Amino acid sequence: MVFTLHRYIFREVIKVFILATVALTLMMSLGSILRPVQEFGVGPGQVVRLMIYFLPVTLTFVLPMAALFATTLVYGRLANDNELDACRASGISLLSLVYPGLMLAIIVATANLLLSFYVMPAFIHQAENSLKNDARQILFRNIQRKGYYSLPPDDRCRIYADNADMQNNVLSGVVAVDMAANGSIKRIVTAETAKVVFDPHQNQNINEVRINAHNTYQIAPGEDAAFFAEQLSLTAEFGALLGDNIQFKKIDQMKQIRRNPMLFEPVARLAHHLYAMFTAELLAQQINDNFSSPAKIPFKLFNDRQVVEFSAKTCTIKDEDRLILADDITITERPVNGDAPPRTMRCQKAFLNIEGDEMNPTLTLDIQNAKWTSPDPQNPQAQENVLARQIIRGLVMPAAVTDNFKTDDILNEISPKAISAALHDGPDKRLLAMQDQLQKKIKRTLTSIGSELNSRLVFGIGCITLIMIGIGLGIVLKGGHLLTAFAASAAPALALISCIIMGKNIAENPSSKIIFGVPMMWAGLIILSLLGLELYRRLLRH
Repeated sequence: MVFTLHRYIFREVIKVFILATVALTLMMSLGSILRPVQEFGVGPGQVVRLMIYFLPVTLTFVLPMAALFATTLVYGRLANDNELDACRASGISLLSLVYPGLMLAIIVATANLLLSFYVMPAFIHQAENSLKNDARQILFRNIQRKGYYSLPPDDRCRIYADNADMQNNVLSGVVAVDMAANGSIKRIVTAETAKVVFDPHQNQNINEVRINAHNTYQIAPGEDAAFFAEQLSLTAEFGALLGDNIQFKKIDQMKQIRRNPMLFEPVARLAHHLYAMFTAELLAQQINDNFSSPAKIPFKLFNDRQVVEFSAKTCTIKDEDRLILADDITITERPVNGDAPPRTMRCQKAFLNIEGDEMNPTLTLDIQNAKWTSPDPQNPQAQENVLARQIIRGLVMPAAVTDNFKTDDILNEISPKAISAALHDGPDKRLLAMQDQLQKKIKRTLTSIGSELNSRLVFGIGCITLIMIGIGLGIVLKGGHLLTAFAASAAPALALISCIIMGKNIAENPSSKIIFGVPMMWAGLIILSLLGLELYRRLLRH
């Protein structure tokens, strides 16, 4: 008989639970994709795919609310129709009658934990890949709608265009602004037309965007680096749109990030910028050591075609990817094969640009307004020549710099101790600021992992408490409208969610500590559990 009652109650609960889940999922799914639609400008087909990919996120919140509604409604109706009283008069205890509701609560809690720890991150990753495949569409649609687009994730490259032809991948009336890490403008490039080419990286959440511009003009603020060019190629990264967030990581991914923060893309990005800045300071130090030595030894660089030696009075750092040579610069270039005589140039300003991969860079020497002497004494009219601009590319980074990076542990190579040991004059303010920013980012990442793990556990386990409280309130408030009991049972859910949100905010606040935020999450669950026990104690007594 008891089994028959359990089956009857569970069947009623499941019917209401399924209907409520479907209704709430449809309503919340539409809301969950509004931001991607507005921000990324995706097409109709992509909207349907995003609804599917965001479904686990929606179900994480929908399942507990649907179960709470179903159990409150069904048990409230059973109590209102005196069916529970009839069962108790037959000798069946109240605790036995709530077993179907408890079973649903355990199922929902288990499903919620699986969704939050495993399923949701996997689907978000699929959504990221889907958006990544439509990166071209996102860029062109945003330019068509807003007239510009900032490449994610750090918005350091912004592209403006008067017209965007998505069919031919062509932009007209282009202005590209390249920003430094500190927010200052590195360069501005204008072009009549530009063709956009996307090069996807299969193992990363990024696309490489290459803009092949025609009839261009480039200017770098504060420098004599303005020039015209018939063609110019700009390269930038179209980074992750969704994936660079701890709340979208699986539990094993969070554990791996705890052991190695470099596995988290925002941390790795900052570390690579710091690595590049450290490389620039080491290079500037090596160059200045040569210049300031008693022998005034020229600094030597080479590529596969030539050897370049240069000397100057000063070498200063402009950015993480540019050094400035100034005052009485002498540059001698010699072909490696010795087929041509050496050439000596003199100028007052030149730039040494660090290009390519931050972890394996090459050097480009950009010489401005250089005068050079012809080695042919038989032609005196050609003895002195002026070059408005001479660029020597593909120079190899000196071994004196690369020898400082001997392992694959980047965080160890750019630690404050390692940097202080390598730079005899100490790091400059920019490098210290980047170090501080990286350490804060690592700390916030580790703190976010702790708060995220605890918040998922609290909410998952709390589903059982909330549903059991809903059953009790449905029985207690049987005299009123059935929805009154559901509204009353939603208050504990709101209180638990508030405790989780406040706990996460406190834990992730840089001025506080995680030990103050996590206990608040668990305290909310413990208090609700005690209230639930008191509710059932009174039900059993009366």
